Amino acid sequence: MITIGIGELNVCKVPESLVTYALGSCVGVCLYDSVMKVAGLAHVMLPQSTPGSTSNRYADVAVVNLVKEMEKKGASKLRLTAKIAGGAKMFESVSNNSIGNIGDRNVEAVKEMLRQLNIRIIASDTGANYGRTVYFYPEDGRLEIKTCKGVSKTI
Repeated sequence: MITIGIGELNVCKVPESLVTYALGSCVGVCLYDSVMKVAGLAHVMLPQSTPGSTSNRYADVAVVNLVKEMEKKGASKLRLTAKIAGGAKMFESVSNNSIGNIGDRNVEAVKEMLRQLNIRIIASDTGANYGRTVYFYPEDGRLEIKTCKGVSKTI
């Protein structure tokens, strides 16, 4: 199991798998090539980078870099599909302004980058008010989500 930290990404093939913990307002972006059995996961923290930034904390940088890393492992951008999870509003007392709604902004930024790259989102589990840990498996593209409330699901 390869652990992805905040603002990090990684790619693997069988027998390895990927995990990122404690997605609150952050978004886990999972890309998959079902032919080559290549899986990639990015832990996106913020929606938009500043000019010249190369940090994978940002949706606009991380999604592009994740595709590049997957191509290095033999994936084809034309075959990639996406699953996303996270983007919660962790504090109900926070207003709906752009700062308080960072989870929604992260989700929208990830969706926009995937749209620009013509990568179809086939499943998602976003929003709400709870954290998630995600496990991503290259043998079948399965994304297991475990919430901080003890609920588990697979998408």
